[in-house]
Amino acid sequence: MSKIVATAAIKGAKSLVSEAEKLLTKAIEEKGKDTKLEFPETAFYLPMANALLAAEVKTLNDALPVLKEAKSLLHDVPTEELWLPYLGDALDSGIAALLAEEIICAIRYLYGKEPQADCNGFFTDTILRTLGIQLVDGRMPGFAAILGAAPDNKTAVEIVRDFQKRNIMTFVGSSSNGKSIIDQLKEEKVEMGWDNYIVPYGRDTISAIYPLHWAIRGALTFGGIKAGNAKECLLYCKERVFAFGLALGPLDDIKYATGAGAINMGFPVIADTDIPEIRPTGICTYEHLVKEFDYKRIIQKCIEVRGVKVKLAQIPIPVAYSAAFEGERVRREQMHVQFGGKFSKALEFVRTKNLDEIEDGKIEVVGPEIDDMKEGGAYPLGMLIEVAGRKMQHDFEPILERQVHTFLNEAMGIFHMGQRNMCWVRISKEAYKKGLKLKHFGTIIHARLHDTYGKIVDKAEITIYTKPEDVERIMPEAVKAYEERDERLAGMTDESVDTFYSCTLCQSFAPNHLCMVKPERLGLCGAYSWLDAKACYELNPTGPNQPVKKGEVLDAARGEWKGVNDFIYQKSNKTLERFHGYSIMTFPETSCGCFECVIAILPEANGFMVVNREYSGFTPAGMKFSTLAGSVGGGNQTPGFMGVGRLYVVSRKFLSADGGLKRLVWLPKELKEALGEKLKKRCAEENLPDLYERIADETVAVEAEALVKFLQEKNHPALTMPPLM
Repeated sequence: MSKIVATAAIKGAKSLVSEAEKLLTKAIEEKGKDTKLEFPETAFYLPMANALLAAEVKTLNDALPVLKEAKSLLHDVPTEELWLPYLGDALDSGIAALLAEEIICAIRYLYGKEPQADCNGFFTDTILRTLGIQLVDGRMPGFAAILGAAPDNKTAVEIVRDFQKRNIMTFVGSSSNGKSIIDQLKEEKVEMGWDNYIVPYGRDTISAIYPLHWAIRGALTFGGIKAGNAKECLLYCKERVFAFGLALGPLDDIKYATGAGAINMGFPVIADTDIPEIRPTGICTYEHLVKEFDYKRIIQKCIEVRGVKVKLAQIPIPVAYSAAFEGERVRREQMHVQFGGKFSKALEFVRTKNLDEIEDGKIEVVGPEIDDMKEGGAYPLGMLIEVAGRKMQHDFEPILERQVHTFLNEAMGIFHMGQRNMCWVRISKEAYKKGLKLKHFGTIIHARLHDTYGKIVDKAEITIYTKPEDVERIMPEAVKAYEERDERLAGMTDESVDTFYSCTLCQSFAPNHLCMVKPERLGLCGAYSWLDAKACYELNPTGPNQPVKKGEVLDAARGEWKGVNDFIYQKSNKTLERFHGYSIMTFPETSCGCFECVIAILPEANGFMVVNREYSGFTPAGMKFSTLAGSVGGGNQTPGFMGVGRLYVVSRKFLSADGGLKRLVWLPKELKEALGEKLKKRCAEENLPDLYERIADETVAVEAEALVKFLQEKNHPALTMPPLM
C-alpha cells in the first residue's frame, strides 16, 4: 500500500477523532452528560457504533466509550524505517474516522446544524425500508457516493444522469476547491430526491457517514445480523451492498480517512485525480483505490471495480429511460400537456385477444398527436392495450395494466399517477422539445411488456385515443372489466386454492426469510398478491415465486399445512420449521425489512396495533415504527410482532386465529383513513359496523394508559375477549 495513502488516512483519522473529542467535551459541558444524543427516526442509535461495537448511544455520556474505541484504533504516521506496505493501520484509521464522523454529525443534530441547507442529512430507517423492494428486485443494482465536485456543471450533470440511466442510487455531497456537486446540480436545475435516485447528503466530507450508515443498517435490517458482530456486518456490506465511492477533485486527509473506512466495508473508491492506486484485492472484491481521468469512461470503471450488475433498458425513444426517473415530478410550469386527473377523461385498459386478432408491434394514435395540442392544455386519453399469448390468462390483465404506471414513469419527462380510469399523465416541455410523442407511449409499453412478461405475452398492440368521443366509446367496456376483475379477486379465498406461492425475492438481503403469499395475504412489501406471484411463476419458473402445495392440514384454525412447513424448512436454509399463517402469537410468518406495516401486541389492551412506516410518532407500545421494525426484521420469528402489507389489515384472514379484526385497537390516522371504506366494510362483515369508530389513533392516544381509557369508553370488544397472554 502506498505510504502516501496510509499517511493521509492516519492523519485524517487523527484530525476527525480530535474534532469529535472537542465537540463532545464542549457539548457535555454546555448541555450535561445525560442530554439525549440521537439521529432522527432510527432504531439503531448511532448506527456504525451499534453495528460494529454493539454500542447503544442514547446520551452524550454514552458516546465516550465509542470515542475511546476510536482513539484506540489510531496509529502513528509511518516513518521511512517503520513503514510496511500493508493495509492494517490505514484500515484501523478508517474505522476510527467513521466512528468519529458519526459522533460529530450526531452532535451537529443536537445543536441544530444538520441537515445542511438543501440536503437530506441522516437517512431514516423508514426510507431504507420503503426502498427495500427496489434493493432486492434488481431495479436498484448499486449505490454511488460522490464526494467533491466535477470540473464543470455539464460534467456533473452527465455523471449523475449516467448513474440514473443505470438505476444506480447516487448520494451526492462533500466539496472540492470550495464547490460541491450539490450546488452544480442545483445551478443546472437537476431535480434531486429519493424518487429521482439523486440524494444530497451534505457539503462536507464528514457528512459522507450518512451513505455509509445506509449500508451498515442493511446488515442489521435485512441481514438479521446482531449488533456488535462487526466482521459479519462488514462482510454483509461487501457481499450484498454494491456501493462504491467516486471522488471528484483533489483528495485531502479527511477524504482519504473516510475512503479507508469505506474500503473496510468492501466499497472501493474511484478518483478522477492522479492518486496512488491500491490494486491488489483483499478487503474489497476487486481493486480498492483506482483512478480514471476520462469522464466518458469513469462510470463504467466504477461499475467494473465494484462488480455491479447493470441491465440497461434500450428503448427507441428520444428521452432517457430508467427506473431512476420513476419518481420524477412534472410541475405545472414545466408541463407541455396533460391528460386525465381532474382535467379530462382518461383510461388505460388491458384486454386479452386471440393470437390471430392482433398485430404485434402495431402502435396507432387515433386523434391529435402532441404536435397538434396547445401548450398547457388538458386532453382526453384512452390507452387500449391488447395482448395475446398462449399462456395469457384473463387473471393476468390487471397485473399487466398496473405496470403501465411504472413503464411510463421510467421515461424522463413523463409523469404518471393512478390507474384504470383514474389515471393522470403529464409530459414536460423538455421531453416535448426532445421529440417525445404519444406514439412513444406505445413504444415503451410494447417493449416493456415483451421484456418483462415475454413468457405470457406473445403479441401486443397499442391504440391511443385522444378524441373525446373515442374515449367515451371504450369507457363502458373498460369499467365493466374493472368491476368484474374486482369481484373475481374478492371471491378468492385461501380455501379455494390448493397451492400458495412463495416469495424469496428478499433473500438477497435477508437470507433466511420468505413470504408465503396466499389469496388472502399479500406479500409484506405490499407489491405481490397471489395472482402476481402466480404470474411471476409463469414468467420465470425458476424465479423467487414458486408454487407450494398446501398438503395435509395440520391446524386449520391457525393456518398450518404440512406442505408449507416442508417448503419453508428447505427454503429458509433449515432455520424455520413451522409457519402459522393466521396467528401472530405462535410461529408467525417472518419479516425481512421492507414491510409496509408492523403488527404489535398491546397486552394492556388485550389487542393489537398496526403502525405503518410513514408514521414517525410514538405508539402505545412505547416505541416508534423504526424501533419496532428493528425487532422483527432479518427473517426472525418474533411472537407478538410481525411485518405485513397494508391491505392485509382488511383481509378476512387478518389474525383470524388470534381473534381477528376485533383485536385491532390502534392505527395511525393516515393508515386508518387510507383503508377507509375497505375497513368499514370489514367491520360490518364482523357484525360490528361501529368498530371503525372504536379503533383509536394518535389523535386520542399514544400511550397505553390513555388507549385503554379510550377503549373502555368505546366498549371495544378486545377488552372482553380471552387474554392474549
